[in-house]
Amino acid sequence: MESVCVRRARREDASTLVEFQLRLARESEGLELDRATVARGVEAVFADAAKGCYWVAEEAGRVVGSLLTIPEWSDWRNATVLWLHSVYIVPEARRRGIFRRLYLTLKAMVESSAEFAGLRLCVDRRNRAAQQVYEALGMSREHYHLYEWLKDR
Repeated sequence: MESVCVRRARREDASTLVEFQLRLARESEGLELDRATVARGVEAVFADAAKGCYWVAEEAGRVVGSLLTIPEWSDWRNATVLWLHSVYIVPEARRRGIFRRLYLTLKAMVESSAEFAGLRLCVDRRNRAAQQVYEALGMSREHYHLYEWLKDR
């Protein structure tokens, strides 16, 4: 695992991030996303840091995992909570601690900065494997339920 490096994504990672998002939608929800729309969405993050920041896990010069952090201001905490979105690990690198490395890197960043209050994420209630990983890392479901409304595209 020492060979895995976590870093902020760079624009040259964009095509990999787009591919990861297309795979994630297909694998997790059976959705086929429009590549051009996803590419514009990924580029929007690089163009406007207020939208978020991609992080990648790299092994032997190859990106094997990524996630997107999206800031949410908490007036209750007077600090920013980082939401983890778009978590994707390539199939051949799964169950090897790649997400753990990404998560622990971000957790250390949060712990060392007064700017941040914590980390949050949403997970499909049917995805028990992911839930077990998150719980093993000390995350809890606590007391919130997520509700959403999304307009049709």
